[in-house]
Amino acid sequence: MNAPQSVNIIMIEDDEGHARLIEKNIRRAGIMNAIRHFTDGTSALDYIFNDTSGPQLNGPALVLLDLNLPDMSGTDILARIKNSDGPVKRTPVVVLTTTDDSREIQRCYDLGANVYITKPVNYESFAQAIRQLGLFLSVIQVPDLGDERG
Repeated sequence: MNAPQSVNIIMIEDDEGHARLIEKNIRRAGIMNAIRHFTDGTSALDYIFNDTSGPQLNGPALVLLDLNLPDMSGTDILARIKNSDGPVKRTPVVVLTTTDDSREIQRCYDLGANVYITKPVNYESFAQAIRQLGLFLSVIQVPDLGDERG
């Protein structure tokens, strides 16, 4: 039996304050996995699909995805990940956004999102939600993508 690979966390979040808060509270929850932060979808997709250290070529990852990005919508990124061929298709995606529109939530689940979390407006509520996300991340299993790489 193979030893589990460390899961890289890919955070796609254009708001630097939110990104710092997310990382800080994930760390407070005891998650020490590597976090790669991207502020736009173009560079995130390039990393996911083309970088030698990205999940397409280098193993398991989990994506934390904001829907409101400067260059493309998070739903476009979600669709690219979930409609791809190869290992990236099974990468878990956690949508973490301020959008609480029920149609948008349904659309994300229809596209293959694994979890949808609405960012609370209040700082302490947001921090608490991220700590709970960290606890969730500490127990989930992600697929080993090694069998798909060729």
